[in-house]
Amino acid sequence: MRRFKTISEFHQFRQLPAPEHPLISVVEIDRVLQTQGTESMTWCYDFYAIGLKRVSFSHHINFRYGQQPYDFNEGILSFVAPNQLMSLSIDTEQEITQSGRLLLIHPDFLWNTSLAKSIRKFDFWDYSVHESLFLSAKEEAILIQIFQNIQQEYHANIDRFSKQIIISQIESLLNYADRFYHRQFITREKSNHQLLEKLETLLDDYFNNDDLATKGLPTVQYISETLNVSSNYLRGLLKVLTGQNTQQLIHSKLIEKAKEKLSVTDFSISEIAYALGFEHPQSFTKFFKSKTSLSPLAYRRSFN
Repeated sequence: MRRFKTISEFHQFRQLPAPEHPLISVVEIDRVLQTQGTESMTWCYDFYAIGLKRVSFSHHINFRYGQQPYDFNEGILSFVAPNQLMSLSIDTEQEITQSGRLLLIHPDFLWNTSLAKSIRKFDFWDYSVHESLFLSAKEEAILIQIFQNIQQEYHANIDRFSKQIIISQIESLLNYADRFYHRQFITREKSNHQLLEKLETLLDDYFNNDDLATKGLPTVQYISETLNVSSNYLRGLLKVLTGQNTQQLIHSKLIEKAKEKLSVTDFSISEIAYALGFEHPQSFTKFFKSKTSLSPLAYRRSFN
């Protein structure tokens, strides 16, 4: 596994000219991925990388981000934060056709700026690679212009305004990406609704299992891993499509199950609490009342 501590190290490894600025660089994707023959590599960066790329090929290529494979055939925007593991293996004698740009940002460049802390507020840094942003032609053109603006600014003579102008461009890029992801959650209707159906089935199966009392509530991590999506991506998708995050959806399902047991069974409040994974009936009562404004007993009485 190769670790790139500086942007200069990355440039040198890929036989690129030395970066004009040691802490920020925009490079052409075709220069980064120029590969013939066989190559296999696993690596991580100590800096941020934002890739706007479109790659096509006729032979076998396997690109992985963490544990997830990625199909390069569409134009996408992807985000890699420091210390995230990447891997690539190529087995072809044909040159890969690729285009796009790669923006590299060292954390030191952000020091003492508005982005130093706010850059990680964007959930997409933690998305898996198959959750990359698929761009329309219009969206792609907007982002290409921002990449060019950044590149043009550090190509010019650096002055006291340069850094803030570049920071503003990076902020624009991230905000546009946030907007475009919101659009993607809505427009990729078929795949997103299939994911919601899988989530609904998963929760139904889990809450109908008699082991709930011993296993407790499903965690957000368990849900996302079972659905093969990152927890942040799932949260963002659910927030747009349902108005609830994953934890809230789990709690809604728990309340739904509690109401069912209170209305159609003769189990005591304590028995229902234990069956739903609560260690103490008082905890169940407090939770139920916080979600419904009624105690479990009052809710049951409303049916009599």
